[in-house]
Amino acid sequence: MEKRVVIFLIVSLAVIIGYDYLLKGMGLLPPSEPVQVATTGSSTTANGKPSASGSDATNSAGAAGTTSPPATATPASHDLPTGAVKDEEQTVEVDTELFRAKFSNRGAVLKSWELKRYTTATEQGAVPVQLVYGGGRFKGPLSLVTGDQALTSDLGAAVYHVTQDVSHLDSAHPVGHVTFRYHDTQRNLQVEKELTFHHGSYVVDIAVRTQGITTPLDVTLGTNFGIVEWGEGFIGLMGSASSVDDKVLKETPDGEAERKGEVKWSAIQDKYFLSVLMPQKAASALAKKEGDKLVSAGVRFPAPANGSALTMQLYAGPKEYDILKALNVGLEDTIDFGWFVFGSWALVKAVAKPIFYVLRFLYEFTHNYGVTIILLTMLIKLMFVPLQYKSYKSMKQMQVIQPKVQAIQTKFKDDRDRLNKELIKLYKDHRVNPVGGCLPMVLQMPVFVALFNILYMTIDLRQAPFMLWIKDLSVQDPFYVLPIIMGATMVIQQKITPTTMDPTQAKIMLFLPVFMTFLFVNFPAGLVLYWLTNNTLTITQQIVTERLFGNKWQVPAADGEAAGGDGSKEQKQNGRRQKGQSE
Repeated sequence: MEKRVVIFLIVSLAVIIGYDYLLKGMGLLPPSEPVQVATTGSSTTANGKPSASGSDATNSAGAAGTTSPPATATPASHDLPTGAVKDEEQTVEVDTELFRAKFSNRGAVLKSWELKRYTTATEQGAVPVQLVYGGGRFKGPLSLVTGDQALTSDLGAAVYHVTQDVSHLDSAHPVGHVTFRYHDTQRNLQVEKELTFHHGSYVVDIAVRTQGITTPLDVTLGTNFGIVEWGEGFIGLMGSASSVDDKVLKETPDGEAERKGEVKWSAIQDKYFLSVLMPQKAASALAKKEGDKLVSAGVRFPAPANGSALTMQLYAGPKEYDILKALNVGLEDTIDFGWFVFGSWALVKAVAKPIFYVLRFLYEFTHNYGVTIILLTMLIKLMFVPLQYKSYKSMKQMQVIQPKVQAIQTKFKDDRDRLNKELIKLYKDHRVNPVGGCLPMVLQMPVFVALFNILYMTIDLRQAPFMLWIKDLSVQDPFYVLPIIMGATMVIQQKITPTTMDPTQAKIMLFLPVFMTFLFVNFPAGLVLYWLTNNTLTITQQIVTERLFGNKWQVPAADGEAAGGDGSKEQKQNGRRQKGQSE
């Protein structure tokens, strides 16, 4: 028991406390405010009412919100004269069943991106999740940056002419186009940015054509585009991320970094959402840091040939596993399933995926993630019943021979080599495995870590209710009921678990439930529910095991020694009969 407890505490507390330390170091970033863009034409506010939630973000079925504008077409395009930068700024809106996007014709940049099926709690009530951050000094999402600073500044300030065929996408109008054009006759400069939207998809096809630009061209994502709340998690990396040469990098550099190679994507992410550019034939991925919790990302293309198209795709939406995987560029790796020990990310990921699939499978029947967590914990506990049985048996046997262990430790305390030899001989003679109690725990740790991260990192649990006062399993229990009950179960578990610890160690361990209770107060309710369920099942299992098998477990006697070790004739006979029966 002593070694089992030590190993469990070291591994568990390293995971939990280490993540908690990261949380404290990261701080909190207030959620971005919805952006409103002033226009001279007809436009709506950046905020809109969320539409009814659908079963899957990729499903094109279901009606859009009733407040969406009707399908309209704009006049044919024409070249703007030189000096058009002085014209009035206007807003262009694209509305789909999944999101509402707003663009400014000044710089042809994105000003607002609302997700209809996800909400954020504010003092005014629930509003759609806004992915565009309203501050920072980085240029807006989808800005063009060249090697010529003056030209970049002009492109950002220029008023583009806009053509739009459909503003509201639905089953009758499944595809819509918005094209921004700028023409400077004095510089012989032309820029065209065409965006293609699809009904039932978060993906936007982008094609950029230029004339007169002779330097590499960057397409950027702007400040924190895709980060809804920076400090929402204490595991998983937030900020910039990219996949270059099939290697995923999630670290945000200090300052600016360029990764050259085959670029699959460049993204900005938080715990639940992200924005990402997926280019074709880009030269490098960019990551920039403006300051504390202010980042940007983008892709860099070689100097474009006149009239040739630089093509890419934009995804701005939730980190839903199936949607990201369907893009077939490895974006599902932005969902952090965690690690066990250094270098074991692949192991935990391999364990986490099946558990994740089972979690969603059970949800199809329960339609309640709280009930699903309980059922999943029961299934996992059932899988480890044989290991738990062997662990408990080993701890009971170690408890029986503990007086002999202490005697040997006292006798050979000054001779470490002799002490180890005598202990090994003692364990061998009595056929007791000293690590039998902790080995099953170690084998379960990858499963524990994987489930821990699944419950914490996946968007499925965001705003998922359980029952009564638990309205959101992704945030802490508002009344701390679950953490307190969980702490009580830890106390009970300590009382009924066999131990070989000395009195001093036992007293120290009494503080563990108190410490864990205060720690779990800040954990999401879904995690606390999992731990509480696991503790309750462990207590039940130990009680049942003790009543059914506790009196049958005997420590095999050494040669010439009674099973109980007191030397009586009757016990010697019983020891001989019991010899060889232990597993």
